[in-house]
Amino acid sequence: MPIFMSKKAINRLKVVLAENGKTNKWLAEKLNKNETTISRWCTNEVQPSLDTLLEIANLFSIDVKKLINSTLEE
Repeated sequence: MPIFMSKKAINRLKVVLAENGKTNKWLAEKLNKNETTISRWCTNEVQPSLDTLLEIANLFSIDVKKLINSTLEE
């Protein structure tokens, strides 16, 4: 099965928010996005753009790689 078709969680946004004690609402306000959009990102239903991932990484002062799960099997 191609990677883009898998059900694997691509982003770690939900984890990063929890680790930093932040909510979907907080992120929505920071990015000027709808809370439903953030929720869909957190459940990996849809993915934020690379530009948005960079914006999120900057908000948390982390490397953008911390927001993405590896696609390699371990």
